[in-house]
Amino acid sequence: MAEKEVIDALIQNNLELQKKSAELIDSISKLTLRVKHLLDVFETAARAIEKGEVEEPLARQLEALLEQNKTIARGLLLLERYVRDKTTIGFQPGNFQSSKPLPKTEF
Repeated sequence: MAEKEVIDALIQNNLELQKKSAELIDSISKLTLRVKHLLDVFETAARAIEKGEVEEPLARQLEALLEQNKTIARGLLLLERYVRDKTTIGFQPGNFQSSKPLPKTEF
């Protein structure tokens, strides 16, 4: 009877983990979409700067924000790769070991 309880608990935990993973992926997708919209705003602003329609201090601030946005985008990509590795490696039949750590990526 105890073995069946352990199996049931493992199944329940696996289902909860899958649900949380799906929620995390959904949240990351929404965040990625919002970052894309923010990038569109930056690109529009960059075109305005190229035309000379923006003052110099604002141009420097926009450039700094663009660099921050690139850093955030890199972080999102690493997080997405980490989540995908966890979900694909962690749920393969017969694989009960923790997944490998995220490889180092240089930007």
